[in-house]
Amino acid sequence: VQLVESGGGLVQAGGSLRLSCAASGSIFSINAMGWYRQAPGKQRELVATITSGGTINYADSVKGRFTIFRDNAKITVYLQMNSLKPEDTAVYFCNVDWGNLRYVSWGQGTQVTVSS
Repeated sequence: VQLVESGGGLVQAGGSLRLSCAASGSIFSINAMGWYRQAPGKQRELVATITSGGTINYADSVKGRFTIFRDNAKITVYLQMNSLKPEDTAVYFCNVDWGNLRYVSWGQGTQVTVSS
């Protein structure tokens, strides 16, 4: 299973970015896809998840600013990030929960830097 992320970069505060994560390989029965982030010196934290049934969960810090959505045909999950703040600066990781035994796969991470 391979997860390929793209869309990170440098943006000014108030700007927008869209992250994407495409899954490939022997992946089946996806239970949920999501995004996590890790800032320097901090633990990895949940940003947003979306289940196969469409249930969405957001961290309180991104509610109203970030939107997660997925394309099932492409096995791709997206994270639209608006009104970015310097505190959103982190490495963003894609996560997929799949299979009957609930395997978890991670992407390599993509850097998001928000300047003030």
